Amino acid sequence: MRVDGEKLRITFVNHATVLIQTGSLNILTDPIWSDRASPFTWAGPKRHRAPGLRFEDLPPIDVVLLSHNHYDHLDIATLNRLKKQHQPGFVSALGSRALLQDHGITNAIELDWWEETELSDHGSVTCVPSQHFSGRSLSDIDRTLWCGFVIQATAGNIYFAGDTATGIHFKEIKKRFGRFRLTLLPIGAYLPGWFMHPVHLSPAEAVKVHQLLRPNVSVAIHFGTFALGDDGEVEPVRDLREALGNQSSNFWVLEHGEGRDID
Repeated sequence: MRVDGEKLRITFVNHATVLIQTGSLNILTDPIWSDRASPFTWAGPKRHRAPGLRFEDLPPIDVVLLSHNHYDHLDIATLNRLKKQHQPGFVSALGSRALLQDHGITNAIELDWWEETELSDHGSVTCVPSQHFSGRSLSDIDRTLWCGFVIQATAGNIYFAGDTATGIHFKEIKKRFGRFRLTLLPIGAYLPGWFMHPVHLSPAEAVKVHQLLRPNVSVAIHFGTFALGDDGEVEPVRDLREALGNQSSNFWVLEHGEGRDID
């Protein structure tokens, strides 16, 4: 299945994995279908909700966007499955290509902040700043870059924030790209606040980013899948709805596996 022209459809798989369909491209963000976000199959954060879309039910995947190298965002087992069955292109933040090459993924493009690469005749993607960190062990903390991505397509600008805390980068992204049709904003792993605040958005902060960027639609991501903070499965959505109050309903919370067209 493909979506042509100015049409835009998204499917929230869960966590930070979203299927974006527009301009005849099928794009996956930070895909993880593994049971654990960990280097081990027997230890580490375990998935407490199955992916909302079965891997076998994916349409042909053209592009995979990788925001940083944490295990819940760069899952080698899933990437190898995608490579074998779909042969997509991979776009990562600066420094992650070596890791991918070590695992047989040799066609990855890595980008620094504000660098852009073409996806097709119908779109491009720009690596944009985020406020986070990287590392897959104690020996490689912050040795590779972390980022979000802005997809520029016929359908309009689409912003995938990846993992990020609040910061001045949102104003710069708004300044450079102007109007957004869709923003994908993380709302989970924000407690305890004293520890998580420098690296993750809280639901209330995500609402402020939504108000700053003023997209047609924002969609909540990064919640309800892995226990990465003290906030549980339902707290992020509850706190998001509380922060929104009586405001506009164009900040969506999709069910796991739910797909919607973006007007």
